[in-house]
Amino acid sequence: MSSEQPHISEALCGDVKAKNMTIEEKKTLSVEFRRYLWSSILIALSGCLGNIVDGIIVGNLIGEDGVSAINLSKPVVQLMYTISMLLSTGAGMLVGYALGKGEKRHAKYIYTQSILGSMVTGVLFTLIAGILFPVQTARLLCDNEHLFPMAYDYLRVMMLGAPAYMLMWGLSTMVGVDGSPRLVSIAILIDNFVNLSLDIVFIKFFGWGIAGSSAATVVGHLVGIAIMFWHFHYKTHNIGLSFNKIEENGTTLQLSTEWRNIISQGAPLAVASVCLTLLLYVANTAVLSTAGRQGIFVFSVCMNLLQVYNLFLSGTCRTLQSLGAIQVGKKDEESYHFVLQKSFRFITISMAVTCLYVWLFPQSIAYLFGAETTEMVKACNHALRIFALSFVPFCYIYVIMIVYKLNNCHKMALFISFALSLTVIPVLWIVARFAPQYIWYSYLIAYLIEALAIFTIHKIGNLPKLGVMK
Repeated sequence: MSSEQPHISEALCGDVKAKNMTIEEKKTLSVEFRRYLWSSILIALSGCLGNIVDGIIVGNLIGEDGVSAINLSKPVVQLMYTISMLLSTGAGMLVGYALGKGEKRHAKYIYTQSILGSMVTGVLFTLIAGILFPVQTARLLCDNEHLFPMAYDYLRVMMLGAPAYMLMWGLSTMVGVDGSPRLVSIAILIDNFVNLSLDIVFIKFFGWGIAGSSAATVVGHLVGIAIMFWHFHYKTHNIGLSFNKIEENGTTLQLSTEWRNIISQGAPLAVASVCLTLLLYVANTAVLSTAGRQGIFVFSVCMNLLQVYNLFLSGTCRTLQSLGAIQVGKKDEESYHFVLQKSFRFITISMAVTCLYVWLFPQSIAYLFGAETTEMVKACNHALRIFALSFVPFCYIYVIMIVYKLNNCHKMALFISFALSLTVIPVLWIVARFAPQYIWYSYLIAYLIEALAIFTIHKIGNLPKLGVMK
């Protein structure tokens, strides 16, 4: 057997299960969908809730500048998350394919390569940005002398704990795909509880300032990792360290081919995340130069709102990829379509509820992050309402990118990966230069342009209807 893994359109052709799903089968798959979904949402908490909690506590215990400093450090967090997505998300899909086909040796080999890659990357971040060049890294992200000391303190500790970040995200994906989403959920909940508790202890009682917030996140991740390792005590686990290159049928696996498969599967999401990293850097620079310290605080609050959207978006996408890939391995087209429908329904309801809340009670979010003056709250209210609308097309476009990937439309998925953020950058630059008073509208304008472009290209290119397999 070739080590190349089939994509959806390939796996569903030929010997596909054509029978209609029974009511009992739908109920079973619905339960499985919910297990993966809520586990995936909690997994996303490890990447974003730490920042949200840090922002809330820092805003109230340290002040508005502390929230701004955390936001200025986010491009590096996003970069680490990007590499994690490239390694763990791509590998997670391949593990799902392998487990669905009963190829446990192959699944273990992919898991091993992914985890090793995550750890090596984390160590490199620590050496480069945490030990050798911490000042240069912080200066690259923040050139404001008033905010630089806080940005440096927060970033330095984060980089020293980079291996914990990388292992947490990678391990949570693999354990979830291997059938223990509940254990992952428990680990994430305890991770964030530890983070929240230690935030207060380190900042208020130990007097560590903003560095204490970053340290609390790292310790929380270490606790979460320790809990997830309990998965390997279960007799039913299918993954584990294995350097055996021999498949079940005697075929020798090629390391270069496996890594090419991992990167290929994770590339669209990783590219989108790389572009988001660049966008965060450009946006921070543009807002800081045009709107000053008040503007960067308002933008920081809006980016924390995006983290809330990302909880639901990341959960939906991880579930669609992991559970969908398993159905592909089983060659069950109808079950895949069922997962797809459930995914779109959940993301629609989540966005509607979040957007409605922000429009009705924006001031609650501003106060939550430590906004003190009436002028600051008013500025936050205006920007939050605009961004709440802006993130709706963003979420739909992101999920559609996953569907294109699963339908083997690689070029279209890659186009969306680039466009998700690169469309915003020129719009942001033009608005900041010629109409800075409308800078908060940049994201909404860019995503609407991108949605129109995707629709046009889809029609002109005669691409398959979304959700319909050929």
